[in-house]
Amino acid sequence: MRLLEAVLLCLAAVFFALHYVHLAADFPNFSPWMDWSKYTDEGWYGDAAIRYFQWGHWYVAGDFNPATALPVWPFLEGILFQFTGVSLIAARALTVTVFEGILVCSWLLLRRWRPGNTSLAPATAVFLLAVSPFCFVFTRLAILEPLLILLMLLALLFAGRIGEGLARLFPVIGLGVLIPAMILTKTTALFLLPSIFWLVFAGVEYRPRRFVRVALPVCGLALALWLLWMGLILHGHYMLDYRYLFSANGYTQISRANALSVLHDTFADGMWMGKIFFPAAMLAVAVAAIRWRRLRDYPLVPALLLWAAGYTAFLAYHNNLQPRYYLVVAVPLTLLLPVMLELWLLGRLGLSPRGASLRGVALAGAAILIGAIGVQDAAEMFGYLRHPEYTLVRAARQLHQYIAEDRSRDSQHSPLVLSISGSNLSLMTGLHSINDDFGTLELVNRVGQYRPGWYAAWNQIDDDKMEALAPYYRVERVATFSAMDDPDRNQLVLYRLNDETEPTPPRRPSKPVPLSFRAKVGQEPSTIQRKH
Repeated sequence: MRLLEAVLLCLAAVFFALHYVHLAADFPNFSPWMDWSKYTDEGWYGDAAIRYFQWGHWYVAGDFNPATALPVWPFLEGILFQFTGVSLIAARALTVTVFEGILVCSWLLLRRWRPGNTSLAPATAVFLLAVSPFCFVFTRLAILEPLLILLMLLALLFAGRIGEGLARLFPVIGLGVLIPAMILTKTTALFLLPSIFWLVFAGVEYRPRRFVRVALPVCGLALALWLLWMGLILHGHYMLDYRYLFSANGYTQISRANALSVLHDTFADGMWMGKIFFPAAMLAVAVAAIRWRRLRDYPLVPALLLWAAGYTAFLAYHNNLQPRYYLVVAVPLTLLLPVMLELWLLGRLGLSPRGASLRGVALAGAAILIGAIGVQDAAEMFGYLRHPEYTLVRAARQLHQYIAEDRSRDSQHSPLVLSISGSNLSLMTGLHSINDDFGTLELVNRVGQYRPGWYAAWNQIDDDKMEALAPYYRVERVATFSAMDDPDRNQLVLYRLNDETEPTPPRRPSKPVPLSFRAKVGQEPSTIQRKH
């Protein structure tokens, strides 16, 4: 048993080390996961750190400033950039290091709640995480989800250490700090809180009064720290940016009309995690749900179920089923699968096979399942490592070179780039940029305030962007760079914004017609409507 555990951990270490290889490469092209984050999110959510070193300040008024609501990740990147400078490889290496923390915390968590004196579940879970191509591709992007998962695992470790007297002081403080840190990393952490407090409830032996005595100081400290941050936001007059982040993300939601299709897609898209792994994990979830009462002595299992169910509820509610969001669900399911297999084999679920021969068959079946998942995942992961592509980095550098050469001929032309992928370009090349899609100022006013000299669009310039640029510029298409695999976003087109005329003020939107003055199609207007 010890030897097998050592083998699994050594394999996990090897596969984890491979996460550091080809860090500047594209997110795998033509993979099963078409995720918009590979074009934008690495720059967007690290923008505060990027701009602090490139602009001299972290905040750009009127532009997209997500750090007002999500400051933890750019804060960590800022610490790193002090030593490395602003770099795509440094940012991605930080995420891989966060994934290392995920592996360590997963092992510690399962060791804390292992079913017996000797258990292969911790080593098996760490191996499955390290070899997973789904985890591989998304824990190599400098995005928010890996850090949220790490903080969640730390919170569960603290929740599992709740005791009496001084023994509960450090876990209470730890949870009181970690919960606001999670929310300020990604606000969707709110959907994970039931899992944390379930483990706290189990830690006080399912006694409501003791639970309240522990939960109140945790919630009080967490609320105080969150309010402290909100006070800083109010004092700095950043509340508009704080609110904007949530309004910008509220464009898709579940409704009565689409509820069934959304629920179906939310479940079906779980296959992104693995064609063998996901059905096996769903079977483990079903058994755990049926045998809920038998899991009183193993509270980590319900906690993992609540974690996965809580975040899946967010996915369905938000109805923006991007593959990266499923990473937060994949980790608890990966921890759950080996634990449930072990509980089943040990007879703790009341479903164990009887007789030595049947136990042998069951053990062999479990080994074959883990082996099949591992072999399939390893083959896919090696495929991505053997064929790295650098199309996005190459396109960004070519774009940077074009602008630099133009600036050598015309030093008065602004090097500022307007683009939805501008923050990624800044992270890769050092070019200053503003966002063409998100910002508290209307685009036409933002363009007028910052007067960019260049516009970088994917494949074509949209009508609304052209309308915002037209009052100030004659737009000239000057270069095209091939990058990535999405047919709608595989050509990075560079436009030179030629300021040849005096800027004309943007047309004011017409005032809305009052409801009492409006006539429906086919309706004869009234006298007052005619006068209007």
